[in-house]
This record gives sequence, structure tokens and C-alpha cells, in this order.
Amino acid sequence: MDLVTGAQVAVALTVPVARERMWELITAVDRIGEWSPEAIGGNWCDDGPAPGARFIGRNRLPDGSENMVNCVVIEAVRPSCYAWTVLDAAGLVGSTWRYELRAGDAPGSTTVHHSFTHGPGATGMREGAADDPRARERRLVDLCRNMTTTIVAMADAESSIGVAG
Repeated sequence: MDLVTGAQVAVALTVPVARERMWELITAVDRIGEWSPEAIGGNWCDDGPAPGARFIGRNRLPDGSENMVNCVVIEAVRPSCYAWTVLDAAGLVGSTWRYELRAGDAPGSTTVHHSFTHGPGATGMREGAADDPRARERRLVDLCRNMTTTIVAMADAESSIGVAG
């Protein structure tokens, strides 16, 4: 039985950043390392963000190891939705990541919905769960925490720019 395919987590936070600016931040793959506790960088291979555009992401995992992943944008609707897949070595979808941005209740704020769904491809989560079924749940908790940390760090960076500038 496959306990990993379809595993998902999602977070929703309202931040004091305008939706258009939040769009710019979430699509800045070359800046993700400034905010994420796990993603340490990225580079566009094509002009992005646009459906079909590819980028290489670099991650540092909890055990300290680093990896590079091939990603393909599957949805990019400025300023409301941005999604991409991470492909495994065989070209199968290992995971799908999605941001949905909605105007927040306060002027100039955005409600950020960020989700992760595991695909059928080969990933570290799949390998870990094969050795220890509880590893799946631990990884999902880590992902949820990292997603939240990343969104908060983006918003904090914008706030400090606004204060300093």
C-alpha cells in the first residue's frame, strides 16, 4: 500500500504585503534562500514564471545533505496563483507546490495559501517512509513548519524594507 502518494499539507497566513508584491516574492526562485529554512536557492532555466518554464531548486535537508531538483511551472496567473512540480530522475512528479494569493481583509494585505502534495515519483519522503512509517508524518510536519516560516520571512523582509526605505 502506498502511504506517500497524495500526502499533503497546507498553510494559510495573512501578511501585511500587497498581493502584487507577494506574487513577486513567491516567484523569485533566485531569492528563496533568503527566506526558507530548507530551500537554499534556485535558478530559472527558462523565462519564468510562466506555465512550462523550468527552474533548478537547491535544498538543504534536515540531515544536512543538499540536493538539486528539476522543477516545472504548471500554473502562473499573476497575481493570484503560482504552482510547480518537482520531478524525480525518471521525470515523474515527486511533488506539487502551490501558492494562492487573495486580497486580505486589511488594505494592502494578502492571504497566502501554500500547499504541498506528494506525487507518485521517487523522493526522500518515500525513501524515509519505506524505512519508518512515522517518517512520513514527521516530514509533513517539517514541511508545514518550513512553509509557514518562509511566508513569514518574506513578509518580514518586506516590512523591514518599508520601515528602512
